[in-house]
Amino acid sequence: MKLLVFAHRLELGGTQINAIELAAQLRDAHGMDVVVHATPGPALPVLKARGLAFIPAPDARFHPSPHRMRELRRVAKEVKPDLVHAWDWWQGLEAYLGLHLVSGVPLVITDMMMSLTHAMPRKIPTTFGFRDLLTQARRAGWTKAELLLPPVDVTANAPGVVDGQSFRERVGVDADELLLVSVSRLATFMKSESLVRTIRVLRDLGETLPLKLAVVGDGEARPQLQALADEVNGHLGRDAVVLVGAMEDPRPAYAAADILLGMGGSSLRGLAHAKPVIVLGENGFARVFSPRSSPLFLRAGMYGHGDGDDNALSTAIRELAVDADLRAELGEFGRHFVVSHHGLEPVAEGFARFCRQAAETRAAPVTRAWDTARLSYWYLRQRRFRVASRDEIVPPVPQHFDADPLRP
Repeated sequence: MKLLVFAHRLELGGTQINAIELAAQLRDAHGMDVVVHATPGPALPVLKARGLAFIPAPDARFHPSPHRMRELRRVAKEVKPDLVHAWDWWQGLEAYLGLHLVSGVPLVITDMMMSLTHAMPRKIPTTFGFRDLLTQARRAGWTKAELLLPPVDVTANAPGVVDGQSFRERVGVDADELLLVSVSRLATFMKSESLVRTIRVLRDLGETLPLKLAVVGDGEARPQLQALADEVNGHLGRDAVVLVGAMEDPRPAYAAADILLGMGGSSLRGLAHAKPVIVLGENGFARVFSPRSSPLFLRAGMYGHGDGDDNALSTAIRELAVDADLRAELGEFGRHFVVSHHGLEPVAEGFARFCRQAAETRAAPVTRAWDTARLSYWYLRQRRFRVASRDEIVPPVPQHFDADPLRP
């Protein structure tokens, strides 16, 4: 099977890494001929390291983008895929309107958002990233919806695979300090609120506990976070908060952590490294990942909504900071959980079957017509040309790649 993966901008984020790792696994373990079509970004070297064929996609400020749809049609004509796999609603929308309806190329959409996007076709095979959203989608009329838990390469992300000592030295962790690590894009949308809260909580806890926070990542929220970190460091009289910047391979940071704070794919990778994890979310949500809380996260995703109080985060950090045995116990449990539920190999195996079924499915013209009409209604209702997310508004990336775009 020839698979064309249509992903969005290759930033150093969880969904982008998921797309790359899953595409490589489908090629290596399931014999698929995979080509990735995405807007270039900092994660492009990660894709190249996997040896994946790559064709750059144009960037866009608004979606659906006529330019991106024209380019997708050109690429499909060149690649001749048996199936297109579109990641997230904006690529799904462009693949549906610009390619599937025009030429009938079978399409699969993967939606890893935390809430249901109604402006997507409901008769296209679609996967969702956690069970509550899958249930909601089926009730809303998605007839070919399945679960695709965020995959984690549990071989590459495992205790002892990389050494974290150099990272601890890089950020200046003293012998008596505990290192808290957050690996996240520093985006104003969804991400920065929890980081601001974490730094503020560290200001208070750092007066009595030997804590250091290392934030790995970059983005438009960095100046705000750096200013807050400088204020906290001045208050405590030491470098308690360090903004490290983006790392193409953040595994040394995971390996170095005593406690990992994060959401989504970052929290899952922390668990894969056998680290105790505090799952963050919106409005002050913070909860230790444990045998008691794991059913909630399996059902609702590695995220949550709080009540605006910082006490949950402060309590979670203090609970883990003072109990080394608990940290070790939770790290072992988390590693077992990720291997059992999110391992790349079993996730890819199930998705490969889903792809083969989708490639053999053809919707009747009347079904496509009704689905398109319903999608258009929801799209216009939710606003004309939608921006994918506020943190993605960036200038176009220059296209200066190999003369042969299919060469890995």
